[in-house]
Amino acid sequence: MFEKGRNLAVPLQSGERLELVPSCRLTAPPDLPRRGADGPFQGSAPAFSASTNPSFAQSRTRGGAAGAYLLGMQSEREWAPAIVRDIARRYLANRRECVDRFVDQHFSLTGTLRVYRRAIGWDLLRVPANLLLSPATLAVSVASRIAARLGVARTAAWLGRHRPFFDTAVAREVSWLVTTELLQLPCAQPRRTYTEDALADAILSNPRVAGRICIGDVLPAEARARIATAISSYAATRAATAEIATGSIAAGIGALWVKHATPGMVTLGSVVANMLAQQAAIAAFPLGAGLGTWWYGMYPVAPGGELLATTIGAFAVVGALFAVFSGIVTDPLQRLIGLHRRRLLRLLGALEDVLCSDGEGPFPLRDHYVARLIDLLDLSAALLRTVRA
Repeated sequence: MFEKGRNLAVPLQSGERLELVPSCRLTAPPDLPRRGADGPFQGSAPAFSASTNPSFAQSRTRGGAAGAYLLGMQSEREWAPAIVRDIARRYLANRRECVDRFVDQHFSLTGTLRVYRRAIGWDLLRVPANLLLSPATLAVSVASRIAARLGVARTAAWLGRHRPFFDTAVAREVSWLVTTELLQLPCAQPRRTYTEDALADAILSNPRVAGRICIGDVLPAEARARIATAISSYAATRAATAEIATGSIAAGIGALWVKHATPGMVTLGSVVANMLAQQAAIAAFPLGAGLGTWWYGMYPVAPGGELLATTIGAFAVVGALFAVFSGIVTDPLQRLIGLHRRRLLRLLGALEDVLCSDGEGPFPLRDHYVARLIDLLDLSAALLRTVRA
């Protein structure tokens, strides 16, 4: 009358395996009589009732236990992220306490010299190239953030991976120090790897979480990628800082030497070209240098295109070389006025957005905006001087 089906196994919370009775399919033999006008099987007890089949009652009890277990698993999946967010907040609070020590160790004069030893090499070419590509880099970064806000995640990720920017040895070193010493997260770079994971250890060692979830469930690859992007953006701000320092040096030279406002190396080069052309014209004046000074004071000489290009190019090269090692001067100064500390705290705030709010965690681009403003002022001043000449 019953055909046996396959056995079912349901995991219980205690780790036992519960084997249910064979599933049955009810079939009526051909000789079973149908009686009564009131319907079939009237007055008879069904074969699958609890009174005649105790095994069926037991299977219903065990099935209820299995259903409760599945509901418990669903509630755990909702409960685990809340526990993880709480642990991540305490982890980031602990990292904030280490910021001052990290800044004192790596951004003092001796720490900066250790970092900038790596700039001797290909960085002498990468840094000037990054200075030339910096406007395009900023445009791509802004476009990536706009795409992320519009919900086009794939486009935003592609733009983030294809920024026109050369990764320098100094930026890699700063990323390595921030990731491994301040955050104590895994990091892989050419010829070195760090595998310790303080966040994963804090999550998995918590008694409320231990044995119930794995780190892959609470910190997926996408979140780790956003963390890496935030750290990379932090390291890239050093290029913008180098541009700001170069502009400041150009402004100082212009104020002290040529007595003009020179917000950048382009303006400074054009001013120096005008000075050289003026001095050459005065020296070649047929009535003497005194009358030449008076004459060309009334009618200034415009520099030739070759002289202008040569002078601007020479100052641009000098500015680029200064930008390579500008951190040796600017890092200790930023440490003294607290800029490094505030920048690292902004980085930890971006990571908290990723870990605790499921956000994108973008690192603020304020330094890049300031650098681009200096570039705009520099080009505008140079263009205005050329038009007047």
